[in-house]
Amino acid sequence: MLNFYKTPIQKLSENLNNNSFFIKRDDLLPISFGGNKARKAVLFFEDIERVSADCVVTYGSSSSNHCRVISNIAAAKGIPCYIISPTESFFPTSNSKLVELFGAKVSYCSVSEISATIDQKLKDLVEQGFYPYFIQGGGHGNIGTKAYVIGYEEIIEFEKENGIFFDYIFHTSGTGTTQAGLICGKLLHGDNRKIIGISNARKNPYGSQVVLDSVNSYLKSLDMASVTSDDIHFVDDYILEGYGSYNGQILKTIKDVLKYDGIPMDTTYTGKAFWGMKEFIKKHEISNCNILFIHTGGTPLFFDKMEELKELSIYKE
Repeated sequence: MLNFYKTPIQKLSENLNNNSFFIKRDDLLPISFGGNKARKAVLFFEDIERVSADCVVTYGSSSSNHCRVISNIAAAKGIPCYIISPTESFFPTSNSKLVELFGAKVSYCSVSEISATIDQKLKDLVEQGFYPYFIQGGGHGNIGTKAYVIGYEEIIEFEKENGIFFDYIFHTSGTGTTQAGLICGKLLHGDNRKIIGISNARKNPYGSQVVLDSVNSYLKSLDMASVTSDDIHFVDDYILEGYGSYNGQILKTIKDVLKYDGIPMDTTYTGKAFWGMKEFIKKHEISNCNILFIHTGGTPLFFDKMEELKELSIYKE
């Protein structure tokens, strides 16, 4: 059920500034609507089996793709799943409904109480005789980073098979390990290209520091030398009001990608990052390049904005 397979890379209709755009469809990974969290979850559940843990605890908001995927796989394996979620960002979404469908037990608390609540949950489970396995929010940590070192290998293989080189790789950057894995892959291969993370919420310097720390943590596990912030391109210019915020331009971006390429995106992650990528390209006058955007998932969230997208009907120009 949980095996990696290469996700397709396809050409897009977008040709801003005479660039050629491609998209890697990690939203098509074959588990729970796919996405980068599915790619990471495969490795986390391998580790859960390795250590013989019998329940899983994690953290995420009501929009979290990570919580959806973890709760789905846990349900499939018959493992109890406990999710700690902040009350400040709670509102019903397709993801939160799926988490409920999979039977995960969600505990809500304020952001300031998250750490203590997680610690208490783990303590309670141990006292009840369980062996809990904790996954940081978003699949943070070396395991999550490794998942996108593997993803980078797939990109390299595609380039060799198709005689192409991507000058830029763009993607949504949230908790940081997707970007860290891609950067580590680039460093391991000595490639000369830019990995650009478009933040959906975090600001610098914190956002880029988290990515840097993740990169160096993974490199240390391989006994490789650490790198500096010069290797990190974490862009926080397009976060708007923060996590979950969006505007009409993002909605139009989502509509256009769906209309011309048949690919759904969402306002919280991929649609926001795709819009941010285009704004970044215009701002920095990038032209005549091969550009790869990684679709890191969020398909259920696409349907949460259906009514607003209908207001931007494909027949209205």
